[in-house]
This record gives sequence, structure tokens and C-alpha cells, in this order.
Amino acid sequence: MNAERPEEQFEDAAGETKPEASARDNAEGAGTTVDPAAGDELARAQAKADENWERYLRAAAELENVRKRAARDVEHAHKFALERFGKELLAVRDTLEMGLAAADNASVESLLEGKNATLKLLTSVMSQFGIEELDPEGEPFDPEFHEAISMQPSDDVEPGSVVKVMQKGYTLNGRLLRPAMVIVAAD
Repeated sequence: MNAERPEEQFEDAAGETKPEASARDNAEGAGTTVDPAAGDELARAQAKADENWERYLRAAAELENVRKRAARDVEHAHKFALERFGKELLAVRDTLEMGLAAADNASVESLLEGKNATLKLLTSVMSQFGIEELDPEGEPFDPEFHEAISMQPSDDVEPGSVVKVMQKGYTLNGRLLRPAMVIVAAD
């Protein structure tokens, strides 16, 4: 008897009871052989499975690299989104610094002219980046873009319209950055 598995009994053609032979003994005794075509087919299937596994691993690695690259690109976009805007603002700062340096021996007219030129430069930079001014004086009050700080009677504009702008508002590409602070005509 086999220590791992007890042998089973079977009757042969003569009716004698004998212990069962191992599968190898049965195959050899019966004269059967393993089909070589089946072995080749199994080898091809194993090779195809190995190839598909390698392709899967490469695709998974590529996907992970794309995720990391996208995360890095988003991080850089957040970090450096204002770089171009900042560079353009440096020209405005330089103009202000030159005006202050020249203020000691400048006339009031030249200072006023420099101030207007600097404001024009700043307005140009803001417009270049989609920042538009809201100056709604005389227009109907719009709570989406205006912040009413008070109301006063007025004969100049219709009730519910902006009488005076205390602080201009600004939009960035149509989206409100800061509402205009206004006084509204009372009914």
C-alpha cells in the first residue's frame, strides 16, 4: 500500500482482484502516450497567456505614469498659473518706481501725466488678461454685480438705478471678481 494514498482494488479480466496500478503504470501498460499536438497547443496557450500578462503589466505601468504626469501638470498649472500675469504687472511696477524716483524734481503736470500713463498701462494689462471694469453709474441695480451700500432719493436717475459708484467692480472673463459698491436711487 502507498503511504500517501491507500491502493484501491480492482478486478482484472480473469476475475482476480489486484491492487490498482499508478496512472503512469496504467499509461505505460496500456501503451497510451500523451498527444504531442496537445502539448504544443498547451505551450502556445501558455506563451500567449505570458504575452498577455506582459502587455497588461505594461499597460498598467503606462496608466500609472499618465496619472502621475497629469497630477504633476495640474500641480504646475496651479503653481504657475499667474506667471504671465505677474510678468506683465512688473512693467506697471517699474513705471511706478520710475515715477517716484523722478518725483523729487518734477512738476505737478508731469507727475499727473505719469500717473495717467501708469493707469493706462495697468488697464491695458488687466484687459489683456480678461479683467474688465464695472462702472455702473446710471444703470439699473444688478445684485449679481453690484453691492448697494445705501439708498438715496434722486431726481437724476430712475428709482432702482445706480446713483453713484463708490468703488468700481471687476470681472474676470465674465465672472465677478469684486462687486461694484454703489448707492442706489430710492423709490
